[in-house]
Amino acid sequence: MGSSTRKKNEKKKDFLKPKLRVGKTRAKADNFTDTSFEAKRIAINKQSLTEIAPTTTTQLTHYLSLASSSKSNAQRKDALSYLITRLSNAPSDSPGLPASILLPNLLPLISDGSTGVRSQLLKLFKTLTPQDVEDRAESVILYTRAGMTHLSTEIRDDTLNILEWLLDTTGDACVKCPGGWIKTLNSFMSMMGWVRDLSTTSKWSSESKVTISNKRNKSFSKQLDLLAKFLKIGLADPVPVGPPRNLNDIKFDPATYAIPTVNDPFGYLNLFGRPRDEDGTAYMDSDSRRRVFEKRFRKDVERGSEDARKAGGETGRAGAGLVKVIKEGMAGFESVE
Repeated sequence: MGSSTRKKNEKKKDFLKPKLRVGKTRAKADNFTDTSFEAKRIAINKQSLTEIAPTTTTQLTHYLSLASSSKSNAQRKDALSYLITRLSNAPSDSPGLPASILLPNLLPLISDGSTGVRSQLLKLFKTLTPQDVEDRAESVILYTRAGMTHLSTEIRDDTLNILEWLLDTTGDACVKCPGGWIKTLNSFMSMMGWVRDLSTTSKWSSESKVTISNKRNKSFSKQLDLLAKFLKIGLADPVPVGPPRNLNDIKFDPATYAIPTVNDPFGYLNLFGRPRDEDGTAYMDSDSRRRVFEKRFRKDVERGSEDARKAGGETGRAGAGLVKVIKEGMAGFESVE
């Protein structure tokens, strides 16, 4: 009895459909083969795997982008360190980033809020060739003036290091460029507090005092030294090139007909640019710079340097040096009204 019932049930299984439950998948066949794969590869989010290594230019461009646009102070500092290492150790024939690409992206970092970033930026600037910096002195001095008048004392002090490097690298190129003379002197006057109060005839602004604190005095002496260096370059007579020659023996001046050695030699004429005001004019010769200094700055600078000299100490020595530079630079100058 039991054996016959079991046999009947086994025969019925071939004609019964399995009941499917809601939410349950259909059972897979015993001979099922998974064919859903597409290829044997690894997919990594926001990354790529390749057998070709990136070129030097690609790597430099990537780290330049990090240095100029990253939100992290540490990442900007590390990117600048990488650029310093690659640019300083690269051979002369190695492809790299020219100054025309580096400077526009890195100059805004002069006013960066991180001390480490500003320190690495100065080291990177020192790896550039003087000729590349001289051709772009107008852009460099523009961002330098912005840093000189910054609200942060640390940024102003670090900007003075940038200005010192610029003067040592380019010489008089930074005082010859448009706005390089008057606007930079205005920045010095504002930074040092030598701004005369126009509402009165004899009083200065209260920030003209130099004996505030030891740290302030040290910073002020640095400002005096840089102002003296800037004036020495701007007021000095041009150095003659080559040995002196007898005018009777000269039929023509070869330098007049030679190919110019500087970028945009007639840029100071502003032939195709917008009209400039007095502050934005390019003063190419020392006589014109002396005339402007005599008219607008000499009286205030001499008074401030005398006050600094009387303060004594490091500030007094810097003030005495500034007085000497003004006296030597303006020697023999006659103002023509």
